Amino acid sequence: MFLSVFDIFKVGVGPSSSHTMGPMVAGGRFLDMLRASPFHPRHLRVRLYGSLAFTGKGHATDRATILGLAGFLPESYEAEKAEAALAANRETHMLTPPGLAPLQFDPDHDLIFDYGHPLPGHANGMVIEARDAEGDVILRETFYSIGGGFVLTEAEHAAVDDKALAAPSPVPYPFRTADEMLSMAHAAGLTIAQMKRRNERRYRSEEEIEAGLARVWQVMNDCLTRGLVTDGVLPGGLKVKRRAKAIHLALEAERGLNMVAPHTINDWISCYAMAVNEENAAGGQVVTAPTNGAAGVVPAVIRYWLDHVPGASGSRVGDFLLTAAAIGGIIKTNASISGAECGCQAEVGSAAAMAAAGLAAVLGGTPEQIENAAEIALEHHLGMTCDPVKGLVQVPCIERNGLGAIKAISAASLALRGDGTHFVPLDAAIETMRQTGRDMHEHYKETSLGGLAVNVPNC
Repeated sequence: MFLSVFDIFKVGVGPSSSHTMGPMVAGGRFLDMLRASPFHPRHLRVRLYGSLAFTGKGHATDRATILGLAGFLPESYEAEKAEAALAANRETHMLTPPGLAPLQFDPDHDLIFDYGHPLPGHANGMVIEARDAEGDVILRETFYSIGGGFVLTEAEHAAVDDKALAAPSPVPYPFRTADEMLSMAHAAGLTIAQMKRRNERRYRSEEEIEAGLARVWQVMNDCLTRGLVTDGVLPGGLKVKRRAKAIHLALEAERGLNMVAPHTINDWISCYAMAVNEENAAGGQVVTAPTNGAAGVVPAVIRYWLDHVPGASGSRVGDFLLTAAAIGGIIKTNASISGAECGCQAEVGSAAAMAAAGLAAVLGGTPEQIENAAEIALEHHLGMTCDPVKGLVQVPCIERNGLGAIKAISAASLALRGDGTHFVPLDAAIETMRQTGRDMHEHYKETSLGGLAVNVPNC
């Protein structure tokens, strides 16, 4: 199964790829089904299950669901138009998606948060149904938001089994595991980024790949830069103050001073990551990397490399992203990038592994050193729970991205000090993460029913 770099890095909107982008995408897919249907829908209803229900309000799942059914999509999201559509729905209890007659949808009655048992396929499940003028159900579909903005119908989810994953891929280097990736790199005499690029060429021209990578980095960097100059209080009720701007100003004021401690570089790294995740928490435009909740790690490490490492060149950002996407694809294929499925180890842990691999690559690492860097970063996030306070992607998520970025850089540096040989292979760390997520109590998998979410004030 081939996962493109543009599947791993998707332009979207905060605060959550699985709880915001996913339901919006699901709504859009359901509208497409309605447009192809011979029936005449008049009324929509949505039921949210599992983590989508428990933390949906904090993750803006209610807003995203309405907007998806109104025809909005994450990659083309416009905030002002979205707010206007939400205001119109509050007043009229109607939605007017393109290509369909007006549809009745009253969020107070038609958007149901089901706090019972989750659906069997995934912790992030939702059922959308359409009724005709007589009240009969004419279309019903179950969707699973499986992390990183990926959405599958019930049938699609059931079809993703080991046999499907192992099916022959049309790309020249169809590695599913890290071991296969290393073997192919040696046999072909190519870097991981070169193999990934040649795989991408199966579906896109070189010009399209370059333009796509440039846009991914542009959106990432723009998001980071906005976060560094914006202050205020984040929405949601916790009254969390943005901190990246003040930290950045203090760091800039210290530039050139002889007495600055060496560990201050960690503050730069954290500041970059926090800037991204403060923007994400405010509902801004971000790039899944591989999720919104972990969106700050990869751009923070790239910005650290470009601004603080001698010899760094913007022309190599594409290689960073391609290498990171290769690692992210392996993790998603063999475990998960969903906090609702495997806890935060699957989000910030995966992001740290991706960032460590990307940094090791642009610093001249061999495929073995790159794999080692990713393994170190993931190994030292194993067991991390997802316990957002009040269901918001703020505490502990924002600072956690900063620490994830620091770990990623440390992992890359340690790996480059060796020859790539190490005790724990990346594949073993990924399988451990999958097993740990399976065994983790549901309270610690993005439900806000355990951990920090119940041990600190929520208002």
